[in-house]
Amino acid sequence: MRTRVKICGITRPEDALAAVKHGADAIGLVFYAPSPRNVSIEQAEQIVAALPPYVSAVGLFVNAAPMEIESVLKRVRLDCLQFHGDETPTECAQINMPYYKAVRVKTDTNLLQYEADYHQAKALLLDAYSEQAFGGTGQVFDWHLIPKNLSLPVVLAGGLTAENVANAIMQVKPYAVDVSGGVEMSKGIKDEAKIASFMREVDQLRS
Repeated sequence: MRTRVKICGITRPEDALAAVKHGADAIGLVFYAPSPRNVSIEQAEQIVAALPPYVSAVGLFVNAAPMEIESVLKRVRLDCLQFHGDETPTECAQINMPYYKAVRVKTDTNLLQYEADYHQAKALLLDAYSEQAFGGTGQVFDWHLIPKNLSLPVVLAGGLTAENVANAIMQVKPYAVDVSGGVEMSKGIKDEAKIASFMREVDQLRS
């Protein structure tokens, strides 16, 4: 099965277009003020307006109030939500939109329990655990911690680069991979050459 690619932490329309040019299936917009990749509603509107058809826009939120999410949705056309904080299944479902639940994985994380609890999610996005941040740390976690019998689609994140993504796909066989820092020249500013290299590594496994 073809591995999808989401390029997250997009802050500029030109970076979104570079991602699309090289074959990304989705782009991620971060609506979380402490993140260096945070975007305003105005920025997000411009980025989404630049997207061609069939490219998904995913909005990332961390413990956001429903009112905050709704204020974004009134102005920004998002196809899916990504809950990256400590949101409960009820909190994730109350917005009534397709969503992924991000899980920061460490040795004692019970992913089968997460799958049961968040069974309404479209996928589990698996990222590296950090006490300092909710994501975007550039750290890789131990992929052997992912059970082989998960039934929800897996979106693999955490420290992916052109150098390790092929190995990640071969080992984990995820539905999709999610990259942010691995294709940047600085936080929030993407590097088109790195995007192209990353996509080439994914594409070689698609054929």
